[in-house]
Amino acid sequence: MLTREKVNRSVKNLPDTFSIDELIDQLIFVEKVEEGLQQSELGLVISNEDVKSMIDKWSK
Repeated sequence: MLTREKVNRSVKNLPDTFSIDELIDQLIFVEKVEEGLQQSELGLVISNEDVKSMIDKWSK
């Protein structure tokens, strides 16, 4: 979840002029990175070997 501090930091990193779409893209990016880090900390990850195995099955 985003916090006001994270949103403020994201806005400060944007150029002096930006579109609402750029702001939304930045906020979605920050939220997804935070979500991924949290999943990683909880061990909710897939190993490279498992991903390679899954991809191999798709090509057959």
